[in-house]
Amino acid sequence: MSYINFDKSQLVNLEYSLNRELLRSNRAGSYANSTIVNCNTRKYHGLLVTHQPGIDNENHVLLSSLDETVVQMDSEFNLGIHKYPGGNYNPKGHKYLRDFVTEPYPKMTYRVGGVILTKEMVFTTREDRMIIKYTLVDAHSPTKLRFKPFLAFRNIHHLSKENIFADKKYEKVPQGIKVRMYQGYTDLCMQISKENEYTHVPDWYYSIEYQEEMDRGYEYQEDLYIPGFFEVSIEKGESIFFSAGTRELAPASMKRVFASELEKRTPRNNFANCLFNAAQQFIIKRDKSTEILAGFPWFGRSGRSTFVSLPGLTLVNGDIATCKAVIDSMVAEMRGPLFPLHGSGNAATYSAADTSLWFFWALQQYSEVTGDKIAIWKEYGKRMKTVLDGYRNGTEFNIHMEPDGLIYAGLHGHALTWMDAFANGKPVTPRMGKTVEINSLWYNAICFALDIAAASGDKKFCQEWKEIAEMIPASFVEAFWSRERRYLADYIDGAYKDWAVRPNMVLATSLPFSPVPEEIRKEVLSRVKQELLTPRGLRTLTPKSPIYKGSYFGNQAEREAAYHQGSVSPWLLGHFVEGYLKIHGKSGMSLIKSLFEGFEPVMNEHGIGTISELYDGDPPHIGRGAISQASSVAELLRIGYLIRKYS
Repeated sequence: MSYINFDKSQLVNLEYSLNRELLRSNRAGSYANSTIVNCNTRKYHGLLVTHQPGIDNENHVLLSSLDETVVQMDSEFNLGIHKYPGGNYNPKGHKYLRDFVTEPYPKMTYRVGGVILTKEMVFTTREDRMIIKYTLVDAHSPTKLRFKPFLAFRNIHHLSKENIFADKKYEKVPQGIKVRMYQGYTDLCMQISKENEYTHVPDWYYSIEYQEEMDRGYEYQEDLYIPGFFEVSIEKGESIFFSAGTRELAPASMKRVFASELEKRTPRNNFANCLFNAAQQFIIKRDKSTEILAGFPWFGRSGRSTFVSLPGLTLVNGDIATCKAVIDSMVAEMRGPLFPLHGSGNAATYSAADTSLWFFWALQQYSEVTGDKIAIWKEYGKRMKTVLDGYRNGTEFNIHMEPDGLIYAGLHGHALTWMDAFANGKPVTPRMGKTVEINSLWYNAICFALDIAAASGDKKFCQEWKEIAEMIPASFVEAFWSRERRYLADYIDGAYKDWAVRPNMVLATSLPFSPVPEEIRKEVLSRVKQELLTPRGLRTLTPKSPIYKGSYFGNQAEREAAYHQGSVSPWLLGHFVEGYLKIHGKSGMSLIKSLFEGFEPVMNEHGIGTISELYDGDPPHIGRGAISQASSVAELLRIGYLIRKYS
């Protein structure tokens, strides 16, 4: 039996099945994503979602879904499922589902009367293409399959409506057709491995609803275009292939291409392999750039997420070359001492105070694996100096070093830390001033630079920065530590100190160079363990706070208000684990192993075989946000590495 599987009782229960999603992607960042019963519940869902450089360099839904109908004699059984107004699902193809497994490919088994039909799906690695294999396992009379494609041709963040501008023409290609609804798009080529009949009957299907968008307070109804339908006969024991891609494919090669994809994949046959497989999905290559997507299905690249995720996604796997390629791609887009937070080129934004400091941490992990400090200083030393000088002397967004050696960052109306959610046009947690994690990262960055500069014989740099490095620990303790409270302040702005118990202080315990002594680190970890630790990561705020929100649900403003006010972030668990093991060593292994192994049930929830963006702060800690998040997966992989290291 497959490691991840669902039976009939689970599949026909829409309350269960519509809350579980399957994702497949390729190295260009294109993907296929839907629920395990193929009912789209998000505007981001689709069978072929591809990058469109001719439009806006973002992902677009080309093929939203494909309805299959089993035709026997005078009977027709539609296997599709869509939601319409009034909570109506039509057709209700999920009622024919008997089984769903994920290995070696996602495979669904339908039973319709005497017909048993299996459907296997693969998203190709090097092309923007979905290939679906249909096998007629059993049938007692002549059988045909009818395919009706639902097209969107729109940005993943928008919705399609009937319009007079859609191009309803089509061109014939070998055993199929190609269409392009609007100028600027790539073609959509739909082909079948066997001779078939295509009937062109252009039509629109109206007001298809996406339940997740309704729940999130967004527009949720869409009109989809159906150009026509394909019909093909299929014999008992026969397999045929349906291909949807941005380029034509020789029909005779579909079987070979489908089979060859199996050899390129890490099987999802255990917990560890699910994590490694998920990690590969975030690494994309476009043109000469290697990047990390922050998450699926709606995130693009984030500079912060890139550096936070990089060690877990690459170095843990021994992929040093990809790690360096990502670093080089990011370095090429620096603006002064700052790295891009979101976007690229002219559309890039640089409004983050911590991204440049995470760059040092990523290099630090890279240095640990390669062991070549001199080479790193030679290649990246100039960039490191640019960051440190920029922060010391002052740069954009009022990021500057104060006389005590600590970093102040902040402007009204901006949120420069990772807690950057906005609600009603205002930052929920602005955290202006000296923040505990940025100053932990700042001290670590200086010490790491001094370490590799000394190894490289750069005496001038060492003389210039040694005094600052020596000043920071005393300043840090004086500014952030409370003997009475026994934990670190979250941030300081002038005379004001924020004593909300948040997880940001855990970085002072985990980073290779810590600005606080061991006794303070013990106290911090104890407080974090007592108030913030959950089986899914660290809460962003203690439940004891009057503004704590234990559930991430509601419209956009309600969700943003809860994002960093109690919701659980899995990526922070990696830093708790590292700090905890530094203090407790092997004696702390029992707790860490139980936390790590406790994530295995997640493989059957929310995003199948991967880790979500966040979880509710309150039990049962339901998965929320993006179904697959780079930093979440990366830090779980790094926890696995730390367990092996300390064992």
